[in-house]
Amino acid sequence: MEEKDAKGSFRDHLSTLDERGNRKWIYPKKPFGKYYNWRKWLSYVLLAFLFAGPHIKIGGEPLLMINILQRKFVIFGQIFWPQDFYLFGLAMITFVLFIVLFTVAFGRIFCGWFCPQTIFMEMLFRRIEYWIEGDWKHQQRLDALPWNAEKIRKKSIKHFLFFLISFIISNTFLAYIIGNDELFKIITDSPADHIVGLILIIVFTFVFYGVFAKMREQVCTNICPYGRLQGVLLDRNSMIVAYDHERGEGRSKWRKGENRAEEGKGDCIDCNACVDVCPTGIDIRNGTQLECINCTACMDACDHVMEKVGFEKDLIGYKSEETISTGKPFTYTTRLKAYTGVLSILMLAMFALIITRADIGATVLRTPGMLFQEGENNTITNLYNFKVINKTAIDMTLSLKVVKGPGEVKLVGDMLNLKPQGTSEGVLFIAVPKDQLTERKTSVTVGIFDGDKLLKKVKTNFIGPLQTKK
Repeated sequence: MEEKDAKGSFRDHLSTLDERGNRKWIYPKKPFGKYYNWRKWLSYVLLAFLFAGPHIKIGGEPLLMINILQRKFVIFGQIFWPQDFYLFGLAMITFVLFIVLFTVAFGRIFCGWFCPQTIFMEMLFRRIEYWIEGDWKHQQRLDALPWNAEKIRKKSIKHFLFFLISFIISNTFLAYIIGNDELFKIITDSPADHIVGLILIIVFTFVFYGVFAKMREQVCTNICPYGRLQGVLLDRNSMIVAYDHERGEGRSKWRKGENRAEEGKGDCIDCNACVDVCPTGIDIRNGTQLECINCTACMDACDHVMEKVGFEKDLIGYKSEETISTGKPFTYTTRLKAYTGVLSILMLAMFALIITRADIGATVLRTPGMLFQEGENNTITNLYNFKVINKTAIDMTLSLKVVKGPGEVKLVGDMLNLKPQGTSEGVLFIAVPKDQLTERKTSVTVGIFDGDKLLKKVKTNFIGPLQTKK
């Protein structure tokens, strides 16, 4: 329900800004309740996974690594190289559609329950703040005090812990980029040997510290595009954290023993508990807003008040506007079915591509600027550059043969001995008897073998002399 307060529409200004456009610091009340406990335990699991991720190895490879510098990506122990970029493109499309589907169906549940920004802020940094400075009223009083011994002590301890945790997070994220082995070298070796790595750690530490100590909800409301994207994704059937205005209005203070139904009053007793606990400072009773991250803190607060006054819970809960207005239960709409169908097709396609992905990546290209040459025994030769990448964690001894088309491969140098994740580049000749060439350009397929096992086929072109008609 979209109501206007004395200052005008709630949509005309951000909850974190005052009338002059200055930042209003948010002091959310410490939440508690069923949903908060569920979020807390989920956060513990996700944080454990996040910090342990770089150190878990599958087949000698990390669980997850996105090494942009070396263009090497590892997901669940499987190595991906730039040649597999089409898989990343498909994975990104699938992920975006997955987010769209869940936003259409369940609103910003990702933001409130799974987003690293929310988990770190609400379940780590904010809890430290409550532990050191106290609940919201204590924090307000502390900030209003002059810089006395108590304020200096509490603020110093808090910000030291904030910076220390930011340093740990920075190291963890860097481990996801370069691997925990390289990170360990940066930590244990002389700083002079790893200046770039040390600078990156320091920069990321200050970035994370600034986000969690200063920026906070501004990241969700002003920087992250997802909050604004939800406006075009949500519809009346989306399940979101919503206030049941049909039941709650008109709101008024509660008086013991009153019959609110006879007096035309709603169940909302205007206690502002939902506003006090909101980490982005909004009033959920105004309706869906871009600042709402669906964290459920207002649901717990409202349920607690409803229980105290003897009213039915779920005045604020997971529900759709359609359900609130008409009482109809959540339905799987045509729009959701279409998203699900496309998402299923993309996931099946990605799964099939991963299963059929070759163990090696290879290119065989004619050397630029080189013409054909006439060799001995009336043969024509072309010079090629080749590159082979071992995507596996095992040693390979490779050989190259023509598997389709005329000719044979003559490798310059020894056989290809590839180490795990190794790369080999070189040159080779393909020689074709002149009498087997009928065209100026002939298609040739080169097979790459490990022993007798064919690993990959690579198509290339063979250029010969112009053929004269007899």
